[in-house]
Amino acid sequence: MQDPLSMLAALRRPRLLIRAARLGALEYRRDRHLQRLLGYGARPGPAQALLRLIEIERAMDDQRREDDAGYSLTRHLDVLIAMMGEAQLVSAAGARPVARAVT
Repeated sequence: MQDPLSMLAALRRPRLLIRAARLGALEYRRDRHLQRLLGYGARPGPAQALLRLIEIERAMDDQRREDDAGYSLTRHLDVLIAMMGEAQLVSAAGARPVARAVT
């Protein structure tokens, strides 16, 4: 199984959609956004939330590609924004500095 950040890096979406999501990601607030997208209750950790968001986004992108009448651009952007925000949290957690030995 790929890690969530590799899965995210492999996604190919329209440039305008990604640019809009990047701008929205600047205002991402985990407590508000995840609750709206994943439902109420205990919030999963960043990696688990990112995996769930990737699944949701994949289904939404299929709708977009098929010109489905139920497709919502606004919701798709919300999911992409949350994915980018969670990816930042996952990468920050994995990039903790290693403590150097005191000599």
